[in-house]
Amino acid sequence: MSDLLSNVLPEWPSWAVNMLFTMTGALSFTLLTNYFYTPDDETETLEEKKLLKVAHKTHQALHSEFDTFRRSYLSVYLVIMLADWMQGTHMYTLYLSYNVNISALFLTGFLSGAIFAPFLGSLVDKFGRKRSCIVYCILEVVINWLEHYNSFELLLLGRVLGGVSTNLLFSAFESWMATEHRKRGFPEEWMARTYSECSIGNGATAILAGVIAQVLEDSFGHIGPFQGAIALTVLALVLILQWEENYGEAQEGAHESSSLYTQFTEGWKLVASDSKVLRIGLIQALSEGGIYTFVFMWVPTLLSMNPPGGVPTGCVFSALMMGITIGGIVFQPIEHFFGTKITTKAKASEFSAVFAYIMASLSMAVPAICLCCTEASVCFEKILASFIIIEFCVGLSSPIAGMLRSKYVPDAYQGAIMNIFRLPLNAVVVSGTYATDVLEHYKVYGVVSGLFLVAAALQATLAFGQVEKKQVKKD
Repeated sequence: MSDLLSNVLPEWPSWAVNMLFTMTGALSFTLLTNYFYTPDDETETLEEKKLLKVAHKTHQALHSEFDTFRRSYLSVYLVIMLADWMQGTHMYTLYLSYNVNISALFLTGFLSGAIFAPFLGSLVDKFGRKRSCIVYCILEVVINWLEHYNSFELLLLGRVLGGVSTNLLFSAFESWMATEHRKRGFPEEWMARTYSECSIGNGATAILAGVIAQVLEDSFGHIGPFQGAIALTVLALVLILQWEENYGEAQEGAHESSSLYTQFTEGWKLVASDSKVLRIGLIQALSEGGIYTFVFMWVPTLLSMNPPGGVPTGCVFSALMMGITIGGIVFQPIEHFFGTKITTKAKASEFSAVFAYIMASLSMAVPAICLCCTEASVCFEKILASFIIIEFCVGLSSPIAGMLRSKYVPDAYQGAIMNIFRLPLNAVVVSGTYATDVLEHYKVYGVVSGLFLVAAALQATLAFGQVEKKQVKKD
Protein backbone atom coordinates (compact mmCIF):
# COMPACT_ATOMS: atom_id res chain seq x y z
CA MET A 1 0.00 0.00 0.00
CA SER A 2 2.79 2.41 0.93
CA ASP A 3 4.58 1.64 -2.37
CA LEU A 4 1.38 2.37 -4.30
CA LEU A 5 0.90 5.72 -2.53
CA SER A 6 4.54 6.70 -3.09
CA ASN A 7 4.08 6.08 -6.83
CA VAL A 8 0.88 8.14 -7.03
CA LEU A 9 1.74 11.05 -4.73
CA PRO A 10 4.58 13.54 -5.28
CA GLU A 11 7.79 13.01 -3.35
CA TRP A 12 6.52 14.61 -0.17
CA PRO A 13 8.00 13.84 3.27
CA SER A 14 6.12 11.26 5.34
CA TRP A 15 4.98 13.84 7.92
CA ALA A 16 3.29 15.89 5.17
CA VAL A 17 1.55 12.86 3.65
CA ASN A 18 0.35 11.74 7.08
CA MET A 19 -0.98 15.23 7.82
CA LEU A 20 -2.83 15.40 4.50
CA PHE A 21 -4.43 11.98 4.99
CA THR A 22 -5.36 12.82 8.59
CA MET A 23 -7.06 16.05 7.53
CA THR A 24 -8.81 14.28 4.65
CA GLY A 25 -10.12 11.70 7.12
CA ALA A 26 -11.20 14.43 9.54
CA LEU A 27 -13.01 16.31 6.78
CA SER A 28 -14.76 13.13 5.59
CA PHE A 29 -15.82 12.27 9.15
CA THR A 30 -17.13 15.81 9.71
CA LEU A 31 -19.15 15.70 6.51
CA LEU A 32 -20.59 12.30 7.45
CA THR A 33 -21.62 13.31 10.96
CA ASN A 34 -22.97 16.66 9.76
CA TYR A 35 -25.30 14.75 7.41
CA PHE A 36 -27.37 13.79 10.45
CA TYR A 37 -27.65 17.38 11.70
CA THR A 38 -30.85 19.25 10.81
CA PRO A 39 -30.15 22.96 10.15
CA ASP A 40 -32.42 25.56 11.74
CA ASP A 41 -33.88 26.50 8.37
CA GLU A 42 -35.22 22.95 7.96
CA THR A 43 -37.39 23.22 11.10
CA GLU A 44 -40.41 25.46 11.41
CA THR A 45 -39.94 28.11 14.11
CA LEU A 46 -42.37 30.55 15.73
CA GLU A 47 -40.92 33.44 13.70
CA GLU A 48 -41.39 31.47 10.49
CA LYS A 49 -45.01 30.62 11.37
CA LYS A 50 -45.73 34.34 11.71
CA LEU A 51 -44.06 35.10 8.38
CA LEU A 52 -45.93 32.28 6.65
CA LYS A 53 -49.23 33.56 8.01
CA VAL A 54 -48.58 37.08 6.71
CA ALA A 55 -47.27 35.94 3.32
CA HIS A 56 -49.86 33.16 2.88
CA LYS A 57 -47.15 30.64 2.00
CA THR A 58 -46.30 27.11 3.08
CA HIS A 59 -43.00 26.13 4.69
CA GLN A 60 -42.01 24.25 1.53
CA ALA A 61 -42.75 27.25 -0.71
CA LEU A 62 -40.81 29.71 1.45
CA HIS A 63 -37.89 27.30 1.78
CA SER A 64 -37.84 26.74 -1.98
CA GLU A 65 -37.56 30.51 -2.50
CA PHE A 66 -34.78 30.65 0.08
CA ASP A 67 -32.87 27.82 -1.62
CA THR A 68 -33.08 29.63 -4.96
CA PHE A 69 -31.88 32.87 -3.38
CA ARG A 70 -29.07 31.13 -1.51
CA ARG A 71 -27.83 29.35 -4.62
CA SER A 72 -27.93 32.62 -6.56
CA TYR A 73 -25.67 34.29 -4.01
CA LEU A 74 -23.36 31.32 -3.42
CA SER A 75 -22.76 30.79 -7.14
CA VAL A 76 -21.38 34.33 -7.38
CA TYR A 77 -19.53 34.21 -4.04
CA LEU A 78 -17.72 30.95 -4.82
CA VAL A 79 -16.67 32.04 -8.32
CA ILE A 80 -15.38 35.35 -6.94
CA MET A 81 -13.47 33.66 -4.12
CA LEU A 82 -11.98 31.09 -6.50
CA ALA A 83 -10.69 33.93 -8.67
CA ASP A 84 -9.36 35.77 -5.61
CA TRP A 85 -7.55 32.70 -4.25
CA MET A 86 -5.98 32.00 -7.66
CA GLN A 87 -4.38 35.44 -7.63
CA GLY A 88 -3.26 35.22 -4.02
CA THR A 89 -1.43 31.92 -4.41
CA HIS A 90 0.80 33.20 -7.23
CA MET A 91 1.06 37.00 -6.84
CA TYR A 92 4.34 36.79 -4.91
CA THR A 93 6.00 34.54 -7.51
CA LEU A 94 4.79 36.76 -10.37
CA TYR A 95 6.27 39.88 -8.78
CA LEU A 96 9.44 37.96 -8.01
CA SER A 97 9.80 37.07 -11.70
CA TYR A 98 9.39 40.78 -12.56
CA ASN A 99 12.19 41.67 -10.10
CA VAL A 100 10.22 44.57 -8.58
CA ASN A 101 9.91 45.90 -5.03
CA ILE A 102 7.38 43.39 -3.67
CA SER A 103 7.07 44.93 -0.21
CA ALA A 104 6.24 48.35 -1.70
CA LEU A 105 3.50 46.82 -3.86
CA PHE A 106 1.85 44.95 -1.01
CA LEU A 107 2.12 47.92 1.34
CA THR A 108 0.54 50.16 -1.32
CA GLY A 109 -2.43 47.80 -1.48
CA PHE A 110 -2.99 47.97 2.29
CA LEU A 111 -2.58 51.76 2.38
CA SER A 112 -4.98 52.18 -0.53
CA GLY A 113 -7.53 50.06 1.32
CA ALA A 114 -7.13 52.20 4.43
CA ILE A 115 -7.43 55.49 2.52
CA PHE A 116 -10.55 54.57 0.54
CA ALA A 117 -12.32 52.58 3.27
CA PRO A 118 -13.98 55.54 5.07
CA PHE A 119 -15.67 56.80 1.89
CA LEU A 120 -16.24 53.67 -0.17
CA GLY A 121 -18.89 52.13 2.06
CA SER A 122 -21.12 55.18 1.81
CA LEU A 123 -20.90 54.95 -1.98
CA VAL A 124 -21.91 51.28 -1.78
CA ASP A 125 -25.00 52.12 0.29
CA LYS A 126 -25.95 55.18 -1.75
CA PHE A 127 -25.52 53.94 -5.30
CA GLY A 128 -26.47 50.30 -4.78
CA ARG A 129 -24.86 47.05 -3.64
CA LYS A 130 -25.44 45.27 -6.99
CA ARG A 131 -23.80 48.14 -8.88
CA SER A 132 -20.91 48.03 -6.41
CA CYS A 133 -20.44 44.30 -7.04
CA ILE A 134 -20.39 45.01 -10.79
CA VAL A 135 -17.76 47.72 -10.24
CA TYR A 136 -15.72 45.19 -8.24
CA CYS A 137 -15.75 42.76 -11.16
CA ILE A 138 -14.70 45.47 -13.63
CA LEU A 139 -11.88 46.58 -11.33
CA GLU A 140 -10.64 43.01 -10.93
CA VAL A 141 -10.53 42.50 -14.70
CA VAL A 142 -8.50 45.72 -15.06
CA ILE A 143 -6.19 44.79 -12.16
CA ASN A 144 -5.46 41.32 -13.51
CA TRP A 145 -4.84 42.79 -16.96
CA LEU A 146 -2.30 45.22 -15.48
CA GLU A 147 -0.48 42.24 -13.93
CA HIS A 148 0.53 41.23 -17.48
CA TYR A 149 3.00 44.13 -17.70
CA ASN A 150 6.46 44.19 -16.15
CA SER A 151 6.12 47.86 -15.25
CA PHE A 152 6.40 48.94 -11.63
CA GLU A 153 4.18 51.98 -12.29
CA LEU A 154 1.37 49.86 -13.77
CA LEU A 155 1.71 47.25 -11.04
CA LEU A 156 1.55 50.05 -8.47
CA LEU A 157 -1.64 51.34 -10.09
CA GLY A 158 -3.00 47.82 -9.88
CA ARG A 159 -2.30 47.68 -6.13
CA VAL A 160 -4.05 51.05 -5.62
CA LEU A 161 -7.10 49.71 -7.45
CA GLY A 162 -6.69 46.49 -5.49
CA GLY A 163 -7.17 48.35 -2.24
CA VAL A 164 -10.49 49.65 -3.57
CA SER A 165 -11.61 46.25 -4.88
CA THR A 166 -10.73 44.49 -1.62
CA ASN A 167 -12.96 46.88 0.32
CA LEU A 168 -15.78 46.19 -2.15
CA LEU A 169 -15.24 42.44 -1.91
CA PHE A 170 -15.66 42.39 1.85
CA SER A 171 -18.58 44.82 2.05
CA ALA A 172 -20.73 45.05 -1.08
CA PHE A 173 -21.43 41.34 -1.51
CA GLU A 174 -22.32 40.60 2.10
CA SER A 175 -24.35 43.83 2.37
CA TRP A 176 -26.37 42.83 -0.70
CA MET A 177 -27.02 39.34 0.66
CA ALA A 178 -28.07 40.40 4.18
CA THR A 179 -30.39 43.15 2.95
CA GLU A 180 -31.90 41.00 0.21
CA HIS A 181 -32.46 38.16 2.71
CA ARG A 182 -34.61 40.43 4.87
CA LYS A 183 -36.20 42.16 1.90
CA ARG A 184 -37.55 38.81 0.71
CA GLY A 185 -38.98 38.03 4.13
CA PHE A 186 -36.87 35.02 5.11
CA PRO A 187 -36.48 34.22 8.85
CA GLU A 188 -33.40 35.74 10.44
CA GLU A 189 -31.92 32.43 11.62
CA TRP A 190 -31.88 31.10 8.06
CA MET A 191 -29.02 33.49 7.31
CA ALA A 192 -26.74 31.18 9.30
CA ARG A 193 -27.08 28.56 6.57
CA THR A 194 -25.80 30.99 3.94
CA TYR A 195 -22.87 32.15 6.07
CA SER A 196 -21.96 28.55 6.91
CA GLU A 197 -21.92 27.49 3.25
CA CYS A 198 -19.85 30.56 2.37
CA SER A 199 -17.21 29.51 4.91
CA ILE A 200 -17.25 25.90 3.70
CA GLY A 201 -17.02 27.03 0.09
CA ASN A 202 -14.20 29.45 0.90
CA GLY A 203 -12.01 26.62 2.17
CA ALA A 204 -12.98 24.31 -0.69
CA THR A 205 -12.29 26.93 -3.38
CA ALA A 206 -8.90 27.68 -1.79
CA ILE A 207 -7.90 24.03 -2.19
CA LEU A 208 -9.23 23.96 -5.75
CA ALA A 209 -7.57 27.28 -6.59
CA GLY A 210 -4.14 25.91 -5.70
CA VAL A 211 -4.55 23.04 -8.16
CA ILE A 212 -6.07 25.11 -10.99
CA ALA A 213 -3.55 27.92 -10.56
CA GLN A 214 -0.66 25.44 -10.71
CA VAL A 215 -2.03 23.89 -13.93
CA LEU A 216 -2.44 27.35 -15.49
CA GLU A 217 1.06 28.37 -14.41
CA ASP A 218 2.53 25.21 -15.93
CA SER A 219 0.69 25.91 -19.19
CA PHE A 220 0.93 29.71 -19.54
CA GLY A 221 3.68 30.78 -17.15
CA HIS A 222 3.42 32.93 -14.00
CA ILE A 223 0.64 35.03 -15.56
CA GLY A 224 -1.58 31.98 -16.18
CA PRO A 225 -3.51 32.11 -12.86
CA PHE A 226 -4.31 35.79 -13.43
CA GLN A 227 -5.70 35.03 -16.89
CA GLY A 228 -7.88 32.36 -15.29
CA ALA A 229 -9.02 34.90 -12.68
CA ILE A 230 -10.14 37.26 -15.46
CA ALA A 231 -12.31 34.54 -17.01
CA LEU A 232 -13.87 33.66 -13.64
CA THR A 233 -14.53 37.32 -12.83
CA VAL A 234 -16.34 37.82 -16.14
CA LEU A 235 -18.47 34.76 -15.32
CA ALA A 236 -19.32 36.25 -11.91
CA LEU A 237 -20.23 39.55 -13.58
CA VAL A 238 -22.74 37.77 -15.84
CA LEU A 239 -24.30 36.05 -12.80
CA ILE A 240 -24.52 39.32 -10.83
CA LEU A 241 -26.51 40.96 -13.63
CA GLN A 242 -29.41 38.66 -12.68
CA TRP A 243 -29.59 40.07 -9.13
CA GLU A 244 -32.05 42.69 -7.96
CA GLU A 245 -30.66 45.99 -6.67
CA ASN A 246 -30.81 47.06 -3.03
CA TYR A 247 -29.53 50.09 -1.14
CA GLY A 248 -28.60 51.35 2.29
CA GLU A 249 -32.01 52.68 3.24
CA ALA A 250 -34.24 52.59 6.27
CA GLN A 251 -37.33 52.80 4.04
CA GLU A 252 -38.04 51.88 0.43
CA GLY A 253 -36.76 54.58 -1.91
CA ALA A 254 -34.98 56.54 0.84
CA HIS A 255 -31.66 56.33 -1.04
CA GLU A 256 -33.01 58.74 -3.67
CA SER A 257 -33.47 61.58 -1.16
CA SER A 258 -30.44 60.74 0.99
CA SER A 259 -27.20 62.45 -0.02
CA LEU A 260 -23.80 60.78 -0.06
CA TYR A 261 -22.69 63.16 2.69
CA THR A 262 -25.60 62.00 4.87
CA GLN A 263 -24.72 58.33 4.31
CA PHE A 264 -21.11 59.07 5.23
CA THR A 265 -21.76 61.14 8.36
CA GLU A 266 -24.58 58.95 9.68
CA GLY A 267 -22.40 55.86 9.40
CA TRP A 268 -19.63 57.49 11.43
CA LYS A 269 -22.12 58.84 13.97
CA LEU A 270 -23.56 55.39 14.52
CA VAL A 271 -20.11 53.88 15.12
CA ALA A 272 -19.30 56.67 17.60
CA SER A 273 -22.63 56.50 19.44
CA ASP A 274 -23.33 52.76 19.51
CA SER A 275 -20.74 50.90 21.59
CA LYS A 276 -21.96 47.53 20.30
CA VAL A 277 -21.26 48.49 16.69
CA LEU A 278 -17.87 49.88 17.72
CA ARG A 279 -17.00 46.66 19.54
CA ILE A 280 -18.01 44.56 16.54
CA GLY A 281 -15.63 46.65 14.42
CA LEU A 282 -12.75 46.34 16.88
CA ILE A 283 -13.29 42.58 17.21
CA GLN A 284 -13.16 42.23 13.43
CA ALA A 285 -9.98 44.32 13.21
CA LEU A 286 -8.20 42.37 15.96
CA SER A 287 -9.19 38.90 14.77
CA GLU A 288 -8.67 39.43 11.05
CA GLY A 289 -5.47 41.36 11.72
CA GLY A 290 -4.21 38.38 13.70
CA ILE A 291 -5.09 36.04 10.85
CA TYR A 292 -3.31 38.18 8.24
CA THR A 293 -0.21 38.28 10.44
CA PHE A 294 -0.31 34.48 10.80
CA VAL A 295 -0.57 34.14 7.00
CA PHE A 296 2.70 36.07 6.66
CA MET A 297 4.35 33.87 9.30
CA TRP A 298 3.49 30.22 8.78
CA VAL A 299 5.72 29.48 5.77
CA PRO A 300 8.95 31.08 7.12
CA THR A 301 8.28 29.50 10.52
CA LEU A 302 8.04 25.97 9.13
CA LEU A 303 11.02 26.50 6.82
CA SER A 304 13.15 27.76 9.72
CA MET A 305 12.48 24.52 11.63
CA ASN A 306 14.07 22.38 8.88
CA PRO A 307 11.70 19.40 9.14
CA PRO A 308 12.84 16.11 7.55
CA GLY A 309 12.24 16.19 3.79
CA GLY A 310 11.64 19.93 3.67
CA VAL A 311 8.30 21.78 3.58
CA PRO A 312 5.93 21.11 0.65
CA THR A 313 3.99 24.35 1.03
CA GLY A 314 1.23 23.29 -1.38
CA CYS A 315 0.52 20.18 0.66
CA VAL A 316 0.51 22.11 3.95
CA PHE A 317 -1.70 24.81 2.42
CA SER A 318 -4.27 22.20 1.36
CA ALA A 319 -4.34 20.73 4.86
CA LEU A 320 -4.82 24.20 6.39
CA MET A 321 -7.68 24.94 4.00
CA MET A 322 -9.33 21.67 5.03
CA GLY A 323 -9.24 23.08 8.56
CA ILE A 324 -11.20 26.13 7.35
CA THR A 325 -13.73 23.87 5.63
CA ILE A 326 -14.25 21.78 8.76
CA GLY A 327 -14.79 24.95 10.79
CA GLY A 328 -17.47 26.10 8.37
CA ILE A 329 -19.20 22.72 8.50
CA VAL A 330 -19.43 22.58 12.30
CA PHE A 331 -20.52 26.21 12.67
CA GLN A 332 -24.24 25.50 12.78
CA PRO A 333 -24.03 22.48 15.14
CA ILE A 334 -21.75 24.42 17.51
CA GLU A 335 -24.02 27.46 17.49
CA HIS A 336 -27.02 25.17 18.08
CA PHE A 337 -25.19 23.61 21.04
CA PHE A 338 -24.47 27.00 22.63
CA GLY A 339 -28.01 28.18 21.92
CA THR A 340 -29.63 25.16 23.58
CA LYS A 341 -27.15 23.93 26.22
CA ILE A 342 -25.16 26.97 27.36
CA THR A 343 -27.22 30.09 26.74
CA THR A 344 -30.29 31.28 24.86
CA LYS A 345 -30.70 31.13 21.09
CA ALA A 346 -30.48 34.92 20.96
CA LYS A 347 -26.94 34.79 22.41
CA ALA A 348 -25.69 31.70 20.56
CA SER A 349 -23.52 33.64 18.09
CA GLU A 350 -21.91 35.77 20.80
CA PHE A 351 -20.91 32.77 22.93
CA SER A 352 -19.76 30.80 19.88
CA ALA A 353 -17.51 33.72 18.93
CA VAL A 354 -15.97 33.84 22.42
CA PHE A 355 -15.23 30.12 22.15
CA ALA A 356 -13.65 30.51 18.68
CA TYR A 357 -11.43 33.45 19.69
CA ILE A 358 -10.23 31.79 22.90
CA MET A 359 -9.35 28.65 20.94
CA ALA A 360 -7.51 30.79 18.38
CA SER A 361 -5.59 32.57 21.14
CA LEU A 362 -4.55 29.27 22.72
CA SER A 363 -3.48 27.84 19.35
CA MET A 364 -1.17 30.81 18.71
CA ALA A 365 0.24 30.55 22.23
CA VAL A 366 1.67 27.13 21.25
CA PRO A 367 4.28 28.42 18.74
CA ALA A 368 4.92 31.44 20.98
CA ILE A 369 5.91 29.14 23.87
CA CYS A 370 7.53 26.35 21.85
CA LEU A 371 9.77 28.57 19.73
CA CYS A 372 10.87 30.43 22.83
CA CYS A 373 11.53 27.58 25.22
CA THR A 374 12.12 24.28 23.34
CA GLU A 375 14.08 22.78 20.47
CA ALA A 376 12.53 23.07 17.01
CA SER A 377 12.67 19.32 16.39
CA VAL A 378 10.68 18.65 19.57
CA CYS A 379 7.82 21.08 18.92
CA PHE A 380 7.41 20.81 15.12
CA GLU A 381 4.31 18.57 15.25
CA LYS A 382 2.72 20.67 18.01
CA ILE A 383 3.21 23.86 16.01
CA LEU A 384 1.84 22.20 12.87
CA ALA A 385 -1.26 21.11 14.81
CA SER A 386 -1.69 24.64 16.18
CA PHE A 387 -1.63 26.02 12.61
CA ILE A 388 -4.45 23.66 11.63
CA ILE A 389 -6.43 24.68 14.72
CA ILE A 390 -6.11 28.39 13.94
CA GLU A 391 -7.45 27.76 10.42
CA PHE A 392 -10.31 25.74 11.92
CA CYS A 393 -11.09 28.80 14.04
CA VAL A 394 -11.07 30.95 10.89
CA GLY A 395 -13.65 28.67 9.28
CA LEU A 396 -15.75 28.72 12.45
CA SER A 397 -15.50 32.43 13.27
CA SER A 398 -16.12 33.70 9.73
CA PRO A 399 -19.85 32.82 9.59
CA ILE A 400 -20.24 33.79 13.27
CA ALA A 401 -18.81 37.24 12.52
CA GLY A 402 -21.19 37.57 9.58
CA MET A 403 -24.17 36.73 11.79
CA LEU A 404 -23.06 39.28 14.38
CA ARG A 405 -22.62 42.00 11.76
CA SER A 406 -26.10 41.30 10.42
CA LYS A 407 -27.42 41.45 13.99
CA TYR A 408 -25.78 44.65 15.23
CA VAL A 409 -25.06 46.67 12.06
CA PRO A 410 -28.19 48.29 10.52
CA ASP A 411 -28.95 47.45 6.90
CA ALA A 412 -29.21 51.16 6.09
CA TYR A 413 -25.51 51.74 6.82
CA GLN A 414 -24.03 48.26 6.45
CA GLY A 415 -21.73 49.08 3.52
CA ALA A 416 -20.48 52.27 5.16
CA ILE A 417 -19.85 50.72 8.56
CA MET A 418 -18.23 47.56 7.21
CA ASN A 419 -15.71 49.72 5.36
CA ILE A 420 -15.14 51.89 8.43
CA PHE A 421 -14.25 48.63 10.21
CA ARG A 422 -11.47 48.11 7.68
CA LEU A 423 -9.61 51.21 8.90
CA PRO A 424 -8.40 49.63 12.17
CA LEU A 425 -8.05 46.30 10.34
CA ASN A 426 -5.57 47.76 7.87
CA ALA A 427 -3.71 49.42 10.74
CA VAL A 428 -3.35 46.07 12.51
CA VAL A 429 -2.29 44.34 9.27
CA VAL A 430 0.39 46.93 8.50
CA SER A 431 1.66 46.75 12.09
CA GLY A 432 1.65 42.95 11.94
CA THR A 433 3.54 42.95 8.66
CA TYR A 434 6.14 45.28 10.15
CA ALA A 435 6.40 43.10 13.26
CA THR A 436 7.26 40.03 11.15
CA ASP A 437 10.35 41.88 9.89
CA VAL A 438 11.67 43.24 13.19
CA LEU A 439 10.60 40.74 15.88
CA GLU A 440 11.56 37.14 16.52
CA HIS A 441 8.96 34.60 15.47
CA TYR A 442 7.89 33.60 18.95
CA LYS A 443 7.24 37.22 19.88
CA VAL A 444 5.05 37.76 16.83
CA TYR A 445 2.99 34.68 17.70
CA GLY A 446 2.67 36.02 21.23
CA VAL A 447 1.28 39.27 19.83
CA VAL A 448 -1.17 37.37 17.60
CA SER A 449 -2.31 35.29 20.57
CA GLY A 450 -2.87 38.53 22.49
CA LEU A 451 -4.93 40.01 19.64
CA PHE A 452 -7.30 37.05 19.74
CA LEU A 453 -7.48 37.18 23.53
CA VAL A 454 -8.51 40.85 23.45
CA ALA A 455 -11.06 40.02 20.73
CA ALA A 456 -12.47 37.28 22.98
CA ALA A 457 -12.69 39.70 25.91
CA LEU A 458 -14.54 42.30 23.81
CA GLN A 459 -16.82 39.59 22.48
CA ALA A 460 -17.56 38.45 26.04
CA THR A 461 -18.92 41.92 26.84
CA LEU A 462 -21.49 41.38 24.09
CA ALA A 463 -22.17 37.81 25.16
CA PHE A 464 -22.98 38.77 28.74
CA GLY A 465 -24.74 42.03 27.90
CA GLN A 466 -28.46 42.50 27.41
CA VAL A 467 -30.08 41.59 24.11
CA GLU A 468 -31.24 44.67 22.23
CA LYS A 469 -32.60 44.79 18.74
CA LYS A 470 -30.78 47.18 16.45
CA GLN A 471 -32.62 50.34 15.60
CA VAL A 472 -32.25 52.24 12.37
CA LYS A 473 -32.84 55.95 12.52
CA LYS A 474 -32.44 58.09 9.51
CA ASP A 475 -33.22 61.74 9.15
